[in-house]
Amino acid sequence: MSAVPEPAAVKTAVITGADSGIGRAAAVRLAEAGMDVGITWHTDEAGAERTAREVRERGRLAAVARMDLTRLPEAADTVDALADELGDRVDVLVNNAGTGSAVPFLDLGLDDVRRVLDVNLVGPFLCAQRAARRMIARGEGGRIVNVTSVHEHQPRVGAAPYCAAKGGLGLLTQAMALELAEHGITVNAVAPGEIATPMTGQEDTDVRTVSRPGVPLGRPGDAREAAAVIAFLAGPDASYVTGASWSVDGGMMLMGPMAGSHLTGDDWRRP
Repeated sequence: MSAVPEPAAVKTAVITGADSGIGRAAAVRLAEAGMDVGITWHTDEAGAERTAREVRERGRLAAVARMDLTRLPEAADTVDALADELGDRVDVLVNNAGTGSAVPFLDLGLDDVRRVLDVNLVGPFLCAQRAARRMIARGEGGRIVNVTSVHEHQPRVGAAPYCAAKGGLGLLTQAMALELAEHGITVNAVAPGEIATPMTGQEDTDVRTVSRPGVPLGRPGDAREAAAVIAFLAGPDASYVTGASWSVDGGMMLMGPMAGSHLTGDDWRRP
């Protein structure tokens, strides 16, 4: 076994799907931590440029590129392109881009299943390979953070491909953690519950004004709360953390995601 490299000062992060939501919040948080940031977008170029502007306002470099994770394997080239633009390195990869479906299992078509699996599982696999190879070549270690979901751990009606992909990404995280540890690369997952983002129809929502009786903390999460956990796992304080899945869900998984999002009252709080 080769010697594990000492963690280097993290300098460059690539975040997929950083045009809004958790990805944007993570980009800003990592910029505040002193990192240059590569930003990918799929349909919202203006959103990606807004993220880049926020990164630059914090004194860091930002690079922007389109990535379509349904076009594999060539979509993973974007990781290398952004790394090249930001000083020929990538110290952190955040696999954040994702998509879902709301179709009953018996009505699913193969194309829809493949699309969800490619974006949420196969694409992150290929992007992580590209980033890890560059990290190993530099010999300074690195961080990979995969954004999964509470549905990495528990299912939801109407989301079979999404649950399968996120569950797969969670176990892929563990396998990667085992294999990349000798190179000083940590690999962890962040599993959000309901977060106020465009994906949940709540962009720019003040989460303190939204009631979620079935979530123990009583509200959705803010994207910045998920980004804070991503930043911890991407930074030096998490140097001995690998192969873990960190729930950011207000306690939703304690209730079960179906109950957490569908209960309409607080009766459950009383015995």
